[in-house]
Amino acid sequence: MLFLVLIGGYVMAQEETIPLQEETEPAQEVTVLNQVVPIDHIVAVVNEEVITRNELNDLIENTVKQLQKQGTQLPPYDVLEKQLLERLIMTRIQLQRAKEIGISVSDTELDQTLRNIAKENNLSMGDFYAALEQEGIGLSRFRDEIRDEMLMVRLKEREISSRVNVTEGEIDNFLRTQETSAIGNDDYHVAHILVQIFEQMDAAQVEAKRLRAEEALAKLQEGVEFAQVSAEFSDAPNALQGGDLGWRPITQMGPAFAEMLINMQPGEVTPVIQSPVGFHILKLMGRRPQETPVVIINQTNARHILIKINELTSEDDAHRMIMQIKDRIDSGANFAETAKAYSEDASASSGGDLGWLSPGDTVREFEQAMDALLPGQISPPVRTQFGWHLIQVVQRRTQDVSEQQQRQHAHKAIHARKADMVMQEWLQQLRDQVYVEYRAEDI
Repeated sequence: MLFLVLIGGYVMAQEETIPLQEETEPAQEVTVLNQVVPIDHIVAVVNEEVITRNELNDLIENTVKQLQKQGTQLPPYDVLEKQLLERLIMTRIQLQRAKEIGISVSDTELDQTLRNIAKENNLSMGDFYAALEQEGIGLSRFRDEIRDEMLMVRLKEREISSRVNVTEGEIDNFLRTQETSAIGNDDYHVAHILVQIFEQMDAAQVEAKRLRAEEALAKLQEGVEFAQVSAEFSDAPNALQGGDLGWRPITQMGPAFAEMLINMQPGEVTPVIQSPVGFHILKLMGRRPQETPVVIINQTNARHILIKINELTSEDDAHRMIMQIKDRIDSGANFAETAKAYSEDASASSGGDLGWLSPGDTVREFEQAMDALLPGQISPPVRTQFGWHLIQVVQRRTQDVSEQQQRQHAHKAIHARKADMVMQEWLQQLRDQVYVEYRAEDI
């Protein structure tokens, strides 16, 4: 029989106990058959939910493995621990907010996402599950993590989209400025360190943050790898991924950043730059020209009639109705007038006219049926997620949409620039509204 004795915060057996971590104050542990088992405890409370030491340790272990695979030198343990605890807290806050406003991810949606992940990695589902098991990742846990990621993405899309608006005037001004600006259209590969500041900080606190950013810059100037400095100093969500922002048009970077980047060579870093959300250091990783090709596409002007399937109209009833409508048209009824009378789509008032459609404007089943028709032809009944359709092709044309593409790119650049700022402000507001209590003595 194994006798356990409580000594100085440890539950110890008569055999020798070896602490799991020497870098921090040891947590309570139980020695069972010569194996040390930590006793779990609460490290933080977020509203009414808790984050445990085991949760934090799991994240630390996985992150260390990831950084080692990347060849990134690990930051000091206490720095890594605090960063990852804050990540757990922010994740918990966002999931609580998503639940509060009714955002959810169904099992069907989750399964489809897992299939997409497997497909992107050129794996069957069986091979995908085997790869997870080989990495020591449980399927149930992986599903939970992917569901959480999907919930947070949907939450951010909902919250940020309502706060970011791009007007036609802004697009016009952007394109005019682009024509006369020395900044150009090139894509830039950039890495980023952010030392965050908050509205409620006083001058002394802001100055302390600036000095921290200057300390990070000094390390970079001494030759320390950017990824290592990012992991130690940056408050950005991708700090442990080296702060890599990937390739993006220079026009998405904002004027203050862009004016510095255009005069830099790959490998160089900026001085510390202040913005409303904090102090930034950028490293230029690479630059490549962004061409603006002439875009010629085939467009189709089409009409349709839609019978929806819902609580009042079953699949069979909807199919029967669309067949009856098809018979009327085959017998000589005018398609547009019939659409006005029977179609359940918003286009009914205009005779079912959908205007000029470009590739990708409609769902796959509709587009395939439409593309198979000659002008004037009418399709057999077509089933899509919206119900049963009849489709008539009115005419086709080849169209230069280069200007439209330019405006879409401008919209994307303006939206991305605004969204970056709004995202940081929204996350901080969310954090400020939540009760957070730190419980662990070693945090």
